[in-house]
Amino acid sequence: MKKKFNLISFLIILSLPLLSQTILRGLDLEKLDEYIENAMNDWQIPGLSIAIVTNDTILHARGFGVRNIDNKDPVNENTLFAIASNTKAFTASSLAILVDNNKITWDDRVKDYLPWFELYDPYVSDEMRIRDLLCHRSGLNTFSGDLLWYGTIYSRKEIIEKARYLTPVFGFRYGYGYSNIMFLTAGEIIPVITDISWDDFLKKSFFDPLNMTRTTTTIRDLEKLGNFAQPHHVDLLKKETSTIPYVNWDNIGPAGSINSSVRDMAQWIRFQLNDGNWNGQQIISEKNIWEMRKIQNFQAQGRITPENRTSWHFRGYGLGWSVRDYSGLIIISHGGGADGMISQVTMIPEEYFGFVILTNSINYLPSALSEYILDTYFEGSSKDWSSIYLDSYISQIKNNEREEEEFARNRVNDTKPSLNLHEYTGLYGGDMYGDAEILLKNNQLVIRFIPTPIFTGTLTHWHFDIFRIKLTEIPSLPQGTVQFIINPDGEVEEMKIDIPNPDFDFTELEFRKKK
Repeated sequence: MKKKFNLISFLIILSLPLLSQTILRGLDLEKLDEYIENAMNDWQIPGLSIAIVTNDTILHARGFGVRNIDNKDPVNENTLFAIASNTKAFTASSLAILVDNNKITWDDRVKDYLPWFELYDPYVSDEMRIRDLLCHRSGLNTFSGDLLWYGTIYSRKEIIEKARYLTPVFGFRYGYGYSNIMFLTAGEIIPVITDISWDDFLKKSFFDPLNMTRTTTTIRDLEKLGNFAQPHHVDLLKKETSTIPYVNWDNIGPAGSINSSVRDMAQWIRFQLNDGNWNGQQIISEKNIWEMRKIQNFQAQGRITPENRTSWHFRGYGLGWSVRDYSGLIIISHGGGADGMISQVTMIPEEYFGFVILTNSINYLPSALSEYILDTYFEGSSKDWSSIYLDSYISQIKNNEREEEEFARNRVNDTKPSLNLHEYTGLYGGDMYGDAEILLKNNQLVIRFIPTPIFTGTLTHWHFDIFRIKLTEIPSLPQGTVQFIINPDGEVEEMKIDIPNPDFDFTELEFRKKK
């Protein structure tokens, strides 16, 4: 039996004649809710919430599933989730306010405000503009340097200072490399201008005026606010789900530390769809709202086929927003991924239509639902995007398993380490990240990443001077390898760590043995 959609949403529709089927087009909320419930079951997602905005009204806002599989508390429209990189639009919008107030321009040099800012080349350091920080054209690779902030003891300033050791992969302004650290740098300009922190500026400029009463920039507020979702790790093939702890993202704040609900994010969408106006107050000028929506950095687009996208012919990045097309319309959107959390915000300014989806596991369903909603809204029907994305996701997992099996087949059996285990112990490190320590406990090597207390693990001999490593507190990371390099004098001089995953590049880190 089909469940009826939320009663409050139904009453809103009845009370507002503008919200007719013409404006709703082909979007059937009852069918959407049913589709979400079925898709969540397929993806094994514990909890999800969604809000839909049209013509300055929250048309639909509700939760599905549970906040935590251990206590089964239900998700509702006020449940808090980590929105991760959907934070970036708040940072860009904060800077837009400063541009409107003639405090800065988009093309001011970063060094004018952060004179200690340095990257891989003096010219790039001197020439880097605020606009460059906000559109991912620094020359660095996607996610380069993320191990400097993830779970580390480093402050925001220390992370930016260490970015000078990162190596570019293409020319300055000649490629797209998604950079959290550059957004952190942009956010740190705000306190220089305003004498208040990035966190307080967001509260003053957006959270309070937009009545986003449950939105916060730190997980330290979650217990006080209550009704928050717990991150989960889901193994789709084994059909196992477990809770995982939050990792504090305060030190990367401007790039990803906001926690919010769909009810609060619907207010943010209303503000954006009203071109920066809120209850008659122009918080951001229309000019700068649309400046953020202009493509500043084009992204490569592969061949379009009916199986992979709907009416998607170009894409790029603005200032804090992703930009693409859909059937002749501009789509403004962004995704976000944190530990055990995925979010999606999608808006069509020309239609005064937008929505937000928040989940408490790692999955592709918010992206799939975005396509499903767009298709049904405009066309009245849709492919089963959830199944298409799920098949792709499972194929990736199986491919990773095949690569692991291939790695295992190449193992050389019956080998031993070149040295006694105690000779591998000691401190290893480099200028960028800092130190890791190898210890010997119960005749087994153990690793401890000193700047990242949650990174610990046991080394299991594989072959020759290569050991397998699993960081026990981070279940989403697969096994990796630690290779010890022996110099001609028969001493360990370096270790190289590789833990293949889509988010963190361990091979960027230098670990030379210290005397």
